[in-house]
Amino acid sequence: MSQSKQFRPQAPAQPAPRPRIDPDQIPSPVAVQEADQEEWDQKPFVTSLRTSPTPLASSDFMAIDGGNCNPRFFRMTTYNLPNTEDLLNTSQLPMGLVIQPLAQLRADEAPIETVDFGDAGPARCRRCNAYINPYMIFTNGGQRFVCNMCLFENDVDPGYFCNLDMNGRRCDLDQRPELRNGTIEFAVPKEYWSKTPAAAAYVFAIDVSWNSVQSGMLHRCVTGIKEAIWDPNGVSKLAPGAKIGFLTYDRTVHFYNLSPTLEQAQMMVVPDVSDVFVPLSEGFLVDPQTSQSLVESMLDMLPQLFAENKITEAVIGAVVQSVRMALESRGGKLIVFQTSLPTHGPGALRHRDELKLYGTEKEKTLYAPQDDFYKKLAESCVDAGLSIDLFLFPNAYVDVATLGCLSTITGGETHMFTNFNADRDGVKLAGEINRLVTRPFGFNALMRVRCSTGLRVAEHFGNFHMKNSTDLEIAGLDSEKAYGVLVKHDGRLDEKTEASFQVALLYTTADGRRRVRVHNFSTPVTTLLGNVFRWADMDTTINFLSKGAIAQALSKPLNEVREALTDKCVKILSAYRRNCASSTAPGQLILPESFKLFPLYTLSLLKSKTLRGGRDINSDLRVYQMRMLKSMGVSESIVFFYPRMITVHAMDERVGVMDTNGRVFLPQLVRVSYARLNPAGAYMLENGQRLFLWLGREIHQQFLQDVFGVQTLDEVDSSLRFLPELDTQTSSQLRMIRTYMQAQRPKYLDLTIVRQGKDQAELDFSNLLVEDKNNEAMSYVDYLPTIHRMIQTEVTTRPHEVHTGIWSHR
Repeated sequence: MSQSKQFRPQAPAQPAPRPRIDPDQIPSPVAVQEADQEEWDQKPFVTSLRTSPTPLASSDFMAIDGGNCNPRFFRMTTYNLPNTEDLLNTSQLPMGLVIQPLAQLRADEAPIETVDFGDAGPARCRRCNAYINPYMIFTNGGQRFVCNMCLFENDVDPGYFCNLDMNGRRCDLDQRPELRNGTIEFAVPKEYWSKTPAAAAYVFAIDVSWNSVQSGMLHRCVTGIKEAIWDPNGVSKLAPGAKIGFLTYDRTVHFYNLSPTLEQAQMMVVPDVSDVFVPLSEGFLVDPQTSQSLVESMLDMLPQLFAENKITEAVIGAVVQSVRMALESRGGKLIVFQTSLPTHGPGALRHRDELKLYGTEKEKTLYAPQDDFYKKLAESCVDAGLSIDLFLFPNAYVDVATLGCLSTITGGETHMFTNFNADRDGVKLAGEINRLVTRPFGFNALMRVRCSTGLRVAEHFGNFHMKNSTDLEIAGLDSEKAYGVLVKHDGRLDEKTEASFQVALLYTTADGRRRVRVHNFSTPVTTLLGNVFRWADMDTTINFLSKGAIAQALSKPLNEVREALTDKCVKILSAYRRNCASSTAPGQLILPESFKLFPLYTLSLLKSKTLRGGRDINSDLRVYQMRMLKSMGVSESIVFFYPRMITVHAMDERVGVMDTNGRVFLPQLVRVSYARLNPAGAYMLENGQRLFLWLGREIHQQFLQDVFGVQTLDEVDSSLRFLPELDTQTSSQLRMIRTYMQAQRPKYLDLTIVRQGKDQAELDFSNLLVEDKNNEAMSYVDYLPTIHRMIQTEVTTRPHEVHTGIWSHR
């Protein structure tokens, strides 16, 4: 055998490869992120100051509300707006906003203040209905105010009158948070109510069919629900006044009377799912504290009760119909656990996933619902103020495109556990249920974005329902839900005045109070293209473009969407090269400082499961990823596109220690490429969805002893979901780092241990190393020269042509 190799025909000589770019010489996200974090470690960000750019979405910063709202709530693609549409087109940048109205503040930031104007309601402009804010100007001795949105001069109601000081400011400014703060909440009178406000109801609907029992989902689900509702001391973690209810289902729907007056729960079965109804008026929704023992015993009983269930169908349509009836006058959240494609009862679906459609013009038909039953059902839930969250556990096609309408239209979320394994996935399932139930939540909501004169809102992106062109109807939203807004010129802007935006969210809090949360933002207008780029925000731009690309994928083939994104990247960088750096050498790659990582993040978006090519991504997974990204905030999306990786095999004493502000010092960031990994090292990587601990094949024995209590890599149990609690410094540091990372992310970070060359999970890990060649796409060092050549062609062949890229259809 060895001799035969000597007689193989020689391959023809290959041309000498192009000299590769030194990876250390190209723009580094790690260097950019660490420099920004270091800056904001030293000082707070005052929102009204114009002296420095907004902190990166990846940075952990403390903001002081100085009249503009916190960047956690509101980010722009550029913080210097071009004064004309022509200047915007020249820049090729999108003019967009990404709004996360219920985002959580950092622990050391001032809480949002609430103002109550009584029965009169909050002061508003009589022409455009904008709410009173710090940018409205009082005139005529305080008897009038000029609206910063429409410039209309309003009379001040006598009850709100106050004299002005020598500088034209109200003398009671210190007592008026609505005139000082960029974000405010107003308590509102009955005219703002669509129904009498009540605390949220949380209804859990659990599939108890054969698939649910056999996979172990049912057992893990009931355990996770108990841990989510009550803390270890038995105290409810839900908002005060919140109610809970339960039902189970297969081909029939089973309701549970959990009234605290009963000795044990009573199950009521509705066999006719074609005409489903709620069989009890009392005892379905109960207080989690007074009915705790009854609920816990009922949940504990479910796995045994349905252990021998042979029914494979699960009628999700009838479940949603019945809960909508039960919560019609109240609203809240329905959390559904479904294991299979619903082929029985209302909304029965057929299997339509065909591999031969992948990569063709018709693939996009798989991303749209197969009929409008669930769309109409979801719209009726919006009217009821009922938000739906789906937990899907498919072993085969489950039609996320159709079922997912329930969560997409109502403002909820879809979670997917393909081929659920109780040992592998049970911890993550419990973690996701807990975070879903306990994070800030509002429901029965209406949101409107207002712009000052000369601007208009052209389009919205996200998970919501719209009956008109201005108002987003959102049955429910939590602290992680974000919405994209495309803004266009409606005239020429005056560069001597600032442009203003106002986001008004009318909603009911989880504890049953009707509120209007208002976010205000004012930003300069410029006539200079250089300022547009200098104050551009790449983090927001890539998030915004991803939302637009997902909208395009419903009408265009994915390869066209991918080409449009690369084309958009080239157009933006060409515009800067042509108009702001024309005197430099033609062969030199010139990137704006704010956008020097734009090619890398564009490449990362192209490699994501949302858009990348390949038949290994089925339509269910693709649609799940699309809809998740569509509602994702900027800080979450940045780590999703470019994961955070740190070295953990050589940590000094500062690492993994919490300071007085609740921050934990992390080890140095590492660029996400296999070339950066030391086989004798250990690295932690997270992308906001999963957490990996990668162990090199030559890892030091002392590290293994300190972290796992073993001597060799083979002895490490890669099925562990938690790190052992050992009495060593390294163990303590690693566990604190994991806790801190988890606190920064909305999703539960399920730990996966990867031993180099030994575990199948290494493929999942390597797919997240976006600087490498993977996922049918180039490496960073190959993509950047490709972009450079395209920029050179664009600048030299079409110096004066204006394009609008993927926005040309608008």
